[in-house]
Amino acid sequence: MSGLCAVLFDRDGTLVQDVPYNGDPGRVRLLPGAAAAVALARSAGLPTAVVSNQSGIGRGLLTVDQVLRVNERADELLGGLDTWVFCPHAPDAGCACRKPRPGLIRTAAARLGVETAGCLVIGDIGADVLAARAAGARGVLVPNAATAPAEVARFAMDSAPDVLTAVRAALAEAGITAGGRTSVRTTAAGRSRTRTPRYDTTAPAAPTASAARSTPTTTASTAAPAAPAAPEGERPYGAAAAASERSCDVAGHGTPSGRRSR
Repeated sequence: MSGLCAVLFDRDGTLVQDVPYNGDPGRVRLLPGAAAAVALARSAGLPTAVVSNQSGIGRGLLTVDQVLRVNERADELLGGLDTWVFCPHAPDAGCACRKPRPGLIRTAAARLGVETAGCLVIGDIGADVLAARAAGARGVLVPNAATAPAEVARFAMDSAPDVLTAVRAALAEAGITAGGRTSVRTTAAGRSRTRTPRYDTTAPAAPTASAARSTPTTTASTAAPAAPAAPEGERPYGAAAAASERSCDVAGHGTPSGRRSR
């Protein structure tokens, strides 16, 4: 793809083994090639992010703090990504951030200071590809044994056998080589910025700029769709999860059939 500016990964089933509603950092296991794929993107000077549905929070099966601790462990094993963004809502919450809606993609792009059109989104289910398309990004399906056959067939022209191959192919198509870019980026406003991992807790529906941190960014909207907005907050990774809340203002979305709902 031309104009490649960032690589966004799904979490469960793409970077780490899909343990249903996992809240235990000790159960995090990387999938083959995951760390190498992240390292390859970063060596090419591309910012990286994770965009993940975590409906276990909305279902009452997980706490925000558990998800943050699992993310922290995955980030450690992967060598560090620039930002982590997740949707905590249940499928019937009517939020704007849950994939296949584009909210997570747009928020991650805003955090990274890039346009969505320059983002590559890699995931193991159709919702990942559809969310990318809805945001104006490119989606690549990396199917596994749990991916619905209908989705494998539907996205056969936009798929790769594994996450490392997906990154390699995108870099080759864009004419980018490892070590070929610096870590300084230009924002939509024309200001240069250095890639610095951050931790923000604003909602995907209303991304805003925030200060840089030396630890990865995780963004989540933990409010129900009708809840009023609350102030934006920041905290380092590993701190207690005192969630910042902001409502999502788009109702009505679904979950791909033939796949466990995340």
